[in-house]
Amino acid sequence: MTDPRQYAPATHRNRDPILAVLQEVLPATGTVLEISSGTGEHAAYFAPRLQPRQWLPSDLNPLALASIAAWRDRYPADNLHAPIALDTCDTQWSVETSSAFDTLNLKTHPLRAMVNINMIHIAPWSACLGLMAGAERVLPPEGILYLYGPFRQSDRSTAPSNEAFDASLRAQNPAWGLRNLDEVRSVALQHHLTFIALRAMPANNLSVIFQKQRV
Repeated sequence: MTDPRQYAPATHRNRDPILAVLQEVLPATGTVLEISSGTGEHAAYFAPRLQPRQWLPSDLNPLALASIAAWRDRYPADNLHAPIALDTCDTQWSVETSSAFDTLNLKTHPLRAMVNINMIHIAPWSACLGLMAGAERVLPPEGILYLYGPFRQSDRSTAPSNEAFDASLRAQNPAWGLRNLDEVRSVALQHHLTFIALRAMPANNLSVIFQKQRV
């Protein structure tokens, strides 16, 4: 039988630095919704190390969902949920439905944070807009939205490696490409998400942390 697990080489390079930031910024309890979990390697690695938090992976791609499930089968953890299908551009996510509160045990472990690693530059801008709108809807006051990836910053030049990466992304799809961090922060603020921290990460990536405002 063919192994459905997929592999992303960058995962082994970035998982420990990302984990260190997550341990610092995530709420101590509750459910963490990972948006666009990709191969599922991060979910399998983070979940057991972030207990007692619950980890809920998601993706839009059926092949990714199969890979996430296979990594979960290989490295099971009591707090790692089966992946759910989720498109950030949808006006209602599956976690917002009444049935999700029972099947995902969101009454006992409320959704208190969202994590999104390496998505918004490999997706249309509409995916980032949908991500922020969804975060506004599903996060409670003081809930955390964590983003990781390469960004453009207005106050400094972009690293040559990131410029080359941006060019390769746009060659694959003109709707893709590195996002300007100021624009991301502006959209987040429109959805009552306050920028609270920035961390420099390996390979010219950034950890960007937002917190849901009390309104």
